[in-house]
Amino acid sequence: MSAPDLARALSAAREAAEAAAEVIRHYWRRGVEVEIKSDATPVTVADREAELAIRKVLQGALPQAAIYGEEFGLDDSASELLWLVDPLDGTKSFVRRTPFFSTQIALMHRGELVLGVSSAPIYGETLWASAGGGAWFEGERVRVAATDSMAQASISTGNIKTLTADARWAELGALIRDSNRIRGYGDFCHYHLLARGGLDLVIESDVNILDVAALAVIVREAGGVFTDLDGQPLTLDTRSVLAGTPALHAQALTRFHAALPS
Repeated sequence: MSAPDLARALSAAREAAEAAAEVIRHYWRRGVEVEIKSDATPVTVADREAELAIRKVLQGALPQAAIYGEEFGLDDSASELLWLVDPLDGTKSFVRRTPFFSTQIALMHRGELVLGVSSAPIYGETLWASAGGGAWFEGERVRVAATDSMAQASISTGNIKTLTADARWAELGALIRDSNRIRGYGDFCHYHLLARGGLDLVIESDVNILDVAALAVIVREAGGVFTDLDGQPLTLDTRSVLAGTPALHAQALTRFHAALPS
């Protein structure tokens, strides 16, 4: 994409995130009924209406792009431009009245993630980034920390249920013992903190690409490294995350690789 096209797409993504925020704030105040989808995850009218609001903005701004949304699926698999949308990532938190949920909007061009917007309207944070344009938090450019020693590292874990049955589980324990401290911020929150220099390494084993695509662009543009737990680039099938400062990502990846059977 050209720089002007990318700038227009980023503007549209930010506008779409704000449109979703208006829907989310409305239902946050009044409350919602919860339905259970076929995959046993919850969904509400806020999820659906927020995605419709996002789709309206994105389709108007970039009609040639396909949209893959959490609630309404993929509308065109042939386009080289693909929006990845989770209108309300963290519905379980939303329905339990905790503010750890967000709207995630990313754009993929020919398989490469080129922009991301992460908006947490009740928590009160929005970060965005585009390829080559840096990562921004409320108008100020942000960078990951310079931390390069595991002994100084702050580590955060999110969804790691499947990792408990993985050969790397014991090595995760060793990483934690070697670190400065361990937290479990989860969801958008620990990626925002990573991009802003507030922690140094994030590990998750149970995610969906729609949960993390925008966050990957933000962390990368903030100077961090964002892959799956095997060190592979993100794809539509990605299910795990290893993200961190360049030095700590490399150290953790080496240790995780060594823990796998040869």
